[in-house]
Amino acid sequence: MSSSVIEAESVLAVDIGSVFTRALLFDVVEERYRMIAATQVSSTIGAPFFDISESIFQALTRLEEITGRRLMEEAHLLLPTQEDGSGVDRFVLTFSAGQPLRVVAMGLLEDVSLASARKVLESTYCQIVEQISLNDRRKPEAQIDAILRARPDLVLIAGGTDQGATRSMAKLVDLLALALQLMPAENRPEVLYAGNSAITKQVSDRLEPYMRPHTVPNLRPDIDLENLIPAQEALSEIVYQRRSHQIGGLQSYSMISAITPQPSLRAFGRMIQFLEKITNAPQGVLGIDLGSATTGIAMARGGTLTMQALPIGTGFGLAKALEQNPLESITRWLPMHASDETVRDYLWHRTLYPTTVPTSLEYQAIEQAMLRQILAQVATRVAPDEGMYGFEPILVSGYALTQATSPAQSLLALLDGLQPIGVTTFILDPYGLLTALGAIAPLNPTLVVQVLESNALVNLGTVIAPLSPAQYGTPILKVRYELESGETSSVEVRQGMLVPLPIPNGQRARLHLQPLRPLRLSPTGKDTARSFKVTGGLLGAVIDARGRPITLPTDSARRRDLLKRWMATLGG
Repeated sequence: MSSSVIEAESVLAVDIGSVFTRALLFDVVEERYRMIAATQVSSTIGAPFFDISESIFQALTRLEEITGRRLMEEAHLLLPTQEDGSGVDRFVLTFSAGQPLRVVAMGLLEDVSLASARKVLESTYCQIVEQISLNDRRKPEAQIDAILRARPDLVLIAGGTDQGATRSMAKLVDLLALALQLMPAENRPEVLYAGNSAITKQVSDRLEPYMRPHTVPNLRPDIDLENLIPAQEALSEIVYQRRSHQIGGLQSYSMISAITPQPSLRAFGRMIQFLEKITNAPQGVLGIDLGSATTGIAMARGGTLTMQALPIGTGFGLAKALEQNPLESITRWLPMHASDETVRDYLWHRTLYPTTVPTSLEYQAIEQAMLRQILAQVATRVAPDEGMYGFEPILVSGYALTQATSPAQSLLALLDGLQPIGVTTFILDPYGLLTALGAIAPLNPTLVVQVLESNALVNLGTVIAPLSPAQYGTPILKVRYELESGETSSVEVRQGMLVPLPIPNGQRARLHLQPLRPLRLSPTGKDTARSFKVTGGLLGAVIDARGRPITLPTDSARRRDLLKRWMATLGG
């Protein structure tokens, strides 16, 4: 047994969301780390408790019932593991609950330093409420008034390459110092300086009479080079510090956490980056975490991790999603008739009561339609121009998707919403495992690797989505597949079809693709005959030849009939 297994035999991971609190227990079974149990309870961050301690207590109580293992004594977590096997060795905490930080971004150039600053701020739970740059034509006093009106929790200053512009940066800092001087001490924001390193000491000296700024290496040490990671790490710490004063019980649990509690998206993104490294996937790995208030996106490609926290979600975040999407973009995905008033009323009701369970097939369909539109917004953020080409794999977590009534519902929602192109494997994370492992990774990499090798993640299936200009119904592709048993089969795929391949779950198969018409599976150009291996998921493998973007009939009856047929094709 490796030394890392001996050092930390059991770990408890808790994630605090705005609607749910999740708890996952990991331990060694037959000299291998495994997820022993997982549970989910309603969060108590809001009324009537306003304290996370109650939901953590409920989650641990449920884990005790599931495992028969005593984890608490007098309502307190037992640390470390006791001689009788009760308790756990380590505890980690992540969080996504709470209001986003209000941020003022200050920089020199809108499309350079401020663009880098936005990437940093989008990587966690922040809302940019004001921007100030050299191009800002407002007078200094108007800019100061804007900062005061914004009531920021944080001011991020970026700009100037290393050893580059100093005078312009110093003017921005002086402007901020004047604004801080006018604020009551208790209302002054945190300041994160990530600009020209040549004036870091000057920045500290200028601002320290009012507050102690956080300084990190320059976001843009060179005009063509970005260095976002130090600022992202500092921002995660600032978010935690702010949350610890806003969320009851967070400070007390941070005292027993093996590492400083961190934003859930930060931990989730760490795992997506890790998966990209170990799979060495040239297409990149995409992770989507569908939360109630926020949808997190983590994309790792070529060794670079990009994270975005979209202020839309499947519960509280529906309000923002409804503002951004016309109602017809949602109702077009309904397989039955529902009036606009019914759809609108139900979705607004969900923003007030995000734990509501749909009580009819109609309400369930409305939720699935809204989910597709949220996923479409994710796709627009990930690939605004060239389309969603073959990430391998795409990993998705979030109650709204992982708790769908059938795997077919989950996969079809992903295909309709994201509309990927090329070859993509869809993996569901029903327990929030990736966020937990991302928090544990700095402590125990062995646990992370061994749990990933288990069956805790769910393979929905591999999807092959070719692009072809052929007319509807035209044969475009011949697919032959060979199972491990030696059994072979083939199918002809026509444009507009959704074709399942019955590859047993967990079994390997070799696919041979023979184009019958010009088509494309990658952004590099036209594809010729090719073969590759896939592992069957819950739905085997699927050929999605419906084209991109998916075009739905304008006639409502035909459209609803088509949606039903697609679901029936996948076995839903």
